[in-house]
Amino acid sequence: MAESRRRRWRAVMTGVLTASLAALLGACGVVSTEDDRRAAEELAGQHYPGRLTVIGARTLFPGAGGSEVTFAVTDDRDAVVRLRIDTGKEEAGLCDGKDCAGVLADAVRRGRQQAEDFRTLAAAFDGCGYEVVALGPTGTPPYVVAELTNDTVAQVLGEIGRCVQRWVEASGPDSALAKGKASYVHVVSPAVAERRDRGEESWPTLMRLTRSDLLASLTKHAYVSASYAIEGGRVDTTGSARVVRPFRERQKFGETVQGAVKEQLRAAHPRVVVSDYQWIWRLEPGRVDRQTGYVLYCPEPDARGRCVNSDDAALVTTDEKGVPVGRIRLVHDVRDGTGALRLPPY
Repeated sequence: MAESRRRRWRAVMTGVLTASLAALLGACGVVSTEDDRRAAEELAGQHYPGRLTVIGARTLFPGAGGSEVTFAVTDDRDAVVRLRIDTGKEEAGLCDGKDCAGVLADAVRRGRQQAEDFRTLAAAFDGCGYEVVALGPTGTPPYVVAELTNDTVAQVLGEIGRCVQRWVEASGPDSALAKGKASYVHVVSPAVAERRDRGEESWPTLMRLTRSDLLASLTKHAYVSASYAIEGGRVDTTGSARVVRPFRERQKFGETVQGAVKEQLRAAHPRVVVSDYQWIWRLEPGRVDRQTGYVLYCPEPDARGRCVNSDDAALVTTDEKGVPVGRIRLVHDVRDGTGALRLPPY
């Protein structure tokens, strides 16, 4: 009998919780984006008749209420316009607390400008033989395709650096790019690029190239990120590069190199503790199978047996798996008076 009452009580509570959740989701406008989409279509029809076409909508719950409605621009194949709208709020007709017509106008201007910026970028890279196959969520950095080996890496990085120079020049001296300190380009292998999630050809270019599905299909494998310093609008086309690994590969690499460094340091410091913090590992010039970076360590553990705020570091060159090759160089006093790391460049 008691067990029966417990089952009935659980059933009642499940029904109450389900109903409460449904009411909450309904109040937040998360059950459906239909009302927001309809309002966005009406707004576009009033202010941009025949020029904007809704191609999607997604709920912004739980981070925010309402929906993000996505438009294609009929006279610009590359542009995508995104409008955040919430018809469920008391201040109907407002988008992010502002007049929806003004917010839409800003979104259209931004979408067109981003499309123009993309065409400048794509033309610069196409002109030197590298197709842009993806973009970061904000439109940069570009992802390009190349096979990097010890025989090709210096040449390819130099060619991509010249693409960046063309991009900077085409963007103009007053552009944020030209005034920046550096630019980044991600390089994926042809095999990974071939298997990427391409999306639908009918989608606007900037929607297709910045999708999270596409980026996930590229970054679930290791890739190379090349950085190019910019000064006065001139690009150091030599560049420097690092390998970006998926989480598990990165953890395994770190464990390998940290364990090897700890083993070597034990001769001088039997109680040495190595920090599990992973610094940036840069490819050695002209090599894809050698990378150099720092491992922080403490000659003695703290009271909890840890290494925190280390003032000592080991500069290490490793192979692709994290096994050190050559001599480990020790560097001391790597923190300034504020405790910030000041590791020497390498």
